[in-house]
Amino acid sequence: MSGSSGAGERDDIQVLLGRLGIPGLVDVHTHFMPQNVLDKVWAYFDAVGPLTGVEWPITYREEEDRRLALLRGFGAVAFTAMLYPHKPGMAAWLNSWGADFAARTPDCLHTATFFPEPGAEQYVREALDAGARVFKVHLQVGGFDPTDPLLDGVWAALADSRTPVVVHCGSGPTPGAFTGPGPMGRLLARHPALRVIVAHMGMPEYGDFLDLAERYEGVHLDTTMAFTDFSERLAPFPVAERKRLVDLGDRVLLGSDFPNIPYPYLHQLDALERLGLGDDWLRGVLYENGAALFHVKP
Repeated sequence: MSGSSGAGERDDIQVLLGRLGIPGLVDVHTHFMPQNVLDKVWAYFDAVGPLTGVEWPITYREEEDRRLALLRGFGAVAFTAMLYPHKPGMAAWLNSWGADFAARTPDCLHTATFFPEPGAEQYVREALDAGARVFKVHLQVGGFDPTDPLLDGVWAALADSRTPVVVHCGSGPTPGAFTGPGPMGRLLARHPALRVIVAHMGMPEYGDFLDLAERYEGVHLDTTMAFTDFSERLAPFPVAERKRLVDLGDRVLLGSDFPNIPYPYLHQLDALERLGLGDDWLRGVLYENGAALFHVKP
């Protein structure tokens, strides 16, 4: 959509929001980060097609102000700045950027991150003291075990403060040494009070992560890329598991991966609606569940 106004999407989304009677969207999985880091992320996706045969065009490859305007135009009243380091020494710097971004972007939930390294507990506590409302970790990109002893104090601080953590822990799009339900299951056994938001519904191990959500009341799942045509071709969500989405009620949250998605933003919303799980469920996913978790006021 580079160079496009997004007006058609805006209109269609407003019709959906009006029909559901909700004031907007709470999107718990959007990416804003320093431009040099984002450029590297975009370069990775640009290289995916030739390597895998699955093209991944960045639909919203725009300047930061333009991306913010588009997301707000799509109805997002609260969103995140999903940051994640891939090596030691990055997290504290990213947290500083995230704090500055949140200060100048009041509708962004102040986002922070961490990595297993000496000092991690200290900078996580500093981020919490500075007002961080959500953290992001990426076990596939970071390549680390969430039960690393260097993170014991980090997880304890997050559990004590009841601060949600979005974790990319599923094995999609490619498995990592510490992806899958096993490492997260061991972490939750140690820290059962954690508020974990499983990114991408745990794709492709959907059922296993639904099991964890049923076992631990603090486990949520975000919809990022799940149920879309793109993901259904690669890792379809089992039809037989859909009833469990309804049973989990308020623990399924809207996530989109904006701006790094290979299709229009509206398609994620359409994909959720066509599941046919009812307007009450859809209202919860698009707005009410996230608004309650993050205390977002209309």
